[in-house]
Order: sequence, then C-alpha cells, then structure tokens
Amino acid sequence: MSRRLRRREFLGMAAAPLLQVPLRGMATPKIKDVSVITTAPAGVRLIVVKVTTDQDGLYGYGCATFTQRADLVVEAVNRYLKPLVLGRPTDAIGDLWSAMYNSSYWRNGPVLNNAISGVDQALWDIKGRQAGMPVYELLGGKCRRAAMIYTHAAGREINETIDQARKLMSGGAKAVRLQVGIPGNAAYGAPGGGQGQSSGNTTQEDPTFDPDAYVRRTLQLFEAARKELGPEIYLLHDVHERVPPRTAVQFAKDMEQYRLFFLEDLLSPEDIQYFHQIRAHCTTPLAMGELFNSPHEWKMLIRESLIDYIRVHVSQSGGLTPAWKMAVMANEFNVRTAWHGPGDVSPIGHCANVTLDLVSPNFGIQEWTFPNDHIQEIFTGYPVVRDGYVYANEKPGWGIEINETAAAKYPFGSERGERKKLNGGWGIVRTPDGTVINQ
Repeated sequence: MSRRLRRREFLGMAAAPLLQVPLRGMATPKIKDVSVITTAPAGVRLIVVKVTTDQDGLYGYGCATFTQRADLVVEAVNRYLKPLVLGRPTDAIGDLWSAMYNSSYWRNGPVLNNAISGVDQALWDIKGRQAGMPVYELLGGKCRRAAMIYTHAAGREINETIDQARKLMSGGAKAVRLQVGIPGNAAYGAPGGGQGQSSGNTTQEDPTFDPDAYVRRTLQLFEAARKELGPEIYLLHDVHERVPPRTAVQFAKDMEQYRLFFLEDLLSPEDIQYFHQIRAHCTTPLAMGELFNSPHEWKMLIRESLIDYIRVHVSQSGGLTPAWKMAVMANEFNVRTAWHGPGDVSPIGHCANVTLDLVSPNFGIQEWTFPNDHIQEIFTGYPVVRDGYVYANEKPGWGIEINETAAAKYPFGSERGERKKLNGGWGIVRTPDGTVINQ
C-alpha cells in the first residue's frame, strides 16, 4: 500500500468517531408549559409570559403588556398560543413567531401581537440563558456602552414644569420631555389638567380638550423653557395624536424655533399621509409609532424618510423578533430608534428596549420610567441609570428574575380611579363641541 493511501486510511479512521459526536452538549429544549404573570405594582397592569422548558431550571420571561385590554391578552396566551407551542423546540424562534402570527388568520392586532411578544421574548430569554450570555450578545454585541434616556417633566403651570425639568437636569438628565396643564382642559401627560366642561351631548361629563388652546399653551411652555433652561438641554414633547392634521402642520412649523430633539406622535395612525406636508414645511424632528401594530403602518414612513425616529411599543409590534427587523430596516433609511418606554412596559420590556438600543447602530434615544419600590420587590435585575444613560443588565438572557409571590400582592383591580372603573382602559376625551378625539 502506498504511503498516500495509508495516510488517507488513517485520516478516515480518525475522523469517523468525530462525526458521531453531537454538535450540541445537550438536547434541544422543548416547551413544557406557558403561564402568565399579571401584576399592577405601580397602578398600571403589567403582563409577563413565562415559558418553561423540559430541562430543569431553564425558563424565560417575555413582556406582553397591553394594559388597556390586559385580560384579553391573558386569554389569548392561555387559550390560543399555549396549545399551539406546547411540546415544540425553543430554538427556532423565528419559525415559532411566524406560526403564532399566522395562527389567527386575521392578524396585526394589539391583543394578538402582545400575546405573541410574551412568548417571543421569553424564547430569547431562554436562548440567552442557554448560551450564558445577555440577549444583546446573540444579536451581534454592543454598538455602545449605554443608551441615552429621556424622562418626563410635567406640571399644572409652566413654572412647575420648568422646575421639575431643572431637578431632572441636576440629576444628570441630558434630555427631558416637557408637558403642561391647560386650564379647563384634560391635558395629556400633565397633572391637574381638569375634567373640562360637559360636551352637552352625553349622559355624563366626559373630559374636554381644545386643540387650539393646547397649541397656544405648549408654544408658551417652550418659549419659557428655552429661556430658562438654556440651549444645551435636549427638549422633547408628546402631542399624543390630539390635534387635527391641518393644525399639526402649522404647530410643527411653529415649534421649529425651539430646536426640539423630537416632536412625538403629532398625528394619529389614520392620518400619517400628512407627514408629507409636515416634512415639506419644516425641519422639526419627528417621532412616530407608539400606536403602530403593523408593518403596513411604519414601512412607508421609514422608506420615504418622513420621520426621524421610529417609536414603536415593542410588545405591540409582536416582540423582539419583528422589532429587531424594524431597526435594521430603519437603519438603511437613516431613521433612528426611540422605543416606547413608559410605565405600561414591564421591566422585561424595558430590558428588551435596552437590548435593541445597544445593538442598533441607528439608536436615537430611549424613553425611561424609573421603578418604584413595589416593582423592585417583584423584579430583580432592573437596568441601572447613571448620568442620563441606561446600562444593560449583564446577566444571561434579560437578566431579570421575578418573585411571583410578590407579584400576586398587586393584582389587577388594585388600580384607582378611572383606570379601575374601566378595567384598565382609557376614558373618553372630547373636543369642545362634543366630538370624541383620537388620543
């Protein structure tokens, strides 16, 4: 036998046992159980989905918070998604997302999307725990050390809002959202806005909101804020879809002089075609997307560069899987991210936001809500904020653990006022002539 043949034979014998060695150290986990954790530790209904695997101690959490229709999300998870995914492998996250998305036939609604998000984010948590890595490492690793945040300053009067902004700035805030009350009106994001006057065509006195009074008051706020707070602080404002499109065009132009970081949700999703007019008339940076459910809502705005920041509620869009794809698409059109991050996002959802912030080259800014003591009693591992930046939890997965006993101390129904009466839902707000407005 020639020397070359003997060498080939030896190599073949040596390689044979290697081909029989499994490529993984353990079997692929399968979904053993899906459960829902509901809690309202800050007066807002939070929903977290827990996916448990057939491997001891391996589980994951995902945010499914849709506080205005929380009970329906719980039912969607328990009655429809759980039977669909039980026994399936946890590895193929994208495949399971597509299966859940198509399982209702009619789709792109907030109830189904939030239910899907709960399972989707839990699967990412599981994969991170398996790998012993934070989820951001699974998406390619960090683009930055931390993410700049903004928080909210609001008051009944203009001077109260400015004083609150000063306090945030003294604590290291680089960016602040400003809102102010409007006498006799139900102003969004401001305390003591008042219930307004009866619209005259209802059986009860629903709050009223005058768009023209709101515009005048907000322009006064920002004129004073720039004089008092100076040119360096980044200022933001949320319209919350409450003005008619024609008013919105002029308002964005009038706000241009105050050099905003961005003007948020200037239009309702039904009126997004007016962004063409706004973009043609002013350079005020625009953020949009808090109410978006479907790619059909954000694709046009991104593709045509009609907004500067995409501002979607991650669980509303269906979880980390579609939000990551959205961020990648936005990057190609120089649109930055500004994920929705108020109190009706669970700590799991905040961790998902921060993960996207760190891995996206086109990150813009992150809305931030600081946890109260009750939230910290339930959720351990909340990301840390220092000097206006949020830093990710470095533990595997989301790095969050949940005390379910503590969560049960703050059940749905423990809220107060209008939210309790409406089972977590929003109330009605009308214009002075009695028309229900978008909000």
